[in-house]
Amino acid sequence: MEFITAAHWNDSLWELIEPMYQEAFPSGAKPAGILHNMLDRGIAYLHAGLSDGQVVAMAVTGIVGGTADKRLIIDYLAVAKKSRGEGLGSLFLEKIIHWAEQVHNAGGIIIEVEAGNTAAHLERIHFWERKGFKLTPYIHQYIWVPEPYQAMLRPLKQGVAVEDNGESLFRYINNFHRNSYRLP
Repeated sequence: MEFITAAHWNDSLWELIEPMYQEAFPSGAKPAGILHNMLDRGIAYLHAGLSDGQVVAMAVTGIVGGTADKRLIIDYLAVAKKSRGEGLGSLFLEKIIHWAEQVHNAGGIIIEVEAGNTAAHLERIHFWERKGFKLTPYIHQYIWVPEPYQAMLRPLKQGVAVEDNGESLFRYINNFHRNSYRLP
């Protein structure tokens, strides 16, 4: 898998990624203009995984925290429907983890997952748990979306752990989201 990371907006890359982004996140996803602004302001990265020249995985990430508590937020991650079940999501995630460690010296990776007990929710949580993420019990309710969320952490350095019920992880997540919607 070829792994591409863009730190600045790239129209050509977005044209390849956008159909998958729209398919995976049909409602509630950040509009392309917001993503463009996030990359232009240096608070996000756009990642693509290519196989035989075709995008098979995409992600939007951001670095939060200071030097001592730097974390990578995975805002969006998707694998093309036709490529699911082939291990490409795992491979793509490993490339993101390696990038976060090598390029940014991140101490951990944070994601948020919809809190629920449907088969789809449990399947997503199980995927992340198999990849070393720990689910926290705190359930966060946003005012602008109907579904509640929980945070998961994958430590990348020794000593990085959640010291509370997971509420502290939402400080990173909320800061990232708040900055995402700020105008330049």
